[in-house]
Amino acid sequence: MKEATEQGLAVYEQLRGTERANRMKATIDDATFGASMTELSMDFVFGSVWAREGLDQRARSLVTLGILIALRQRNELKNHVEIALTNGLTADEIEEVMIQASAYAGFPAARDASNAAAEALETLGFGRGK
Repeated sequence: MKEATEQGLAVYEQLRGTERANRMKATIDDATFGASMTELSMDFVFGSVWAREGLDQRARSLVTLGILIALRQRNELKNHVEIALTNGLTADEIEEVMIQASAYAGFPAARDASNAAAEALETLGFGRGK
C-alpha cells in the first residue's frame, strides 16, 4: 500500500473511527469495483488535503461543510456533520454554518443542508439537532 494511502487511512481513522477505516482498507485491498475511487480518496482527500498543517481539523470541517452546502452534496454533508463533531464543532455551530451559507449559497441549498444535518444529528443521538 502506498505511503499516501496509509497516511490517509490514519487521518480517516482519527475522523471516522477504526471500524470505518478498516472497511476502507478492506475495500482497497479487495480491488473490487470502487476500490480505485476509495484509494484515491484516501491518497488525496485524507492523505494529502486533510493531513496538511495549514488549517486545524476544526477549520477544515467548517470549510468542508460550507463547500458541501454550496454543492448540494446532501449525503456527503451527513458524513461531514459527524466528522465536524469529532473535530470539536457543536450542533449549534453546525447550524450557524447553515445560516451563514444561506447568504452565499442560497436559502434552498442551506435549507436542504440543514435538513440533512438534522437527520445526521438525530442518527447520532442529538434529537433533531439540539
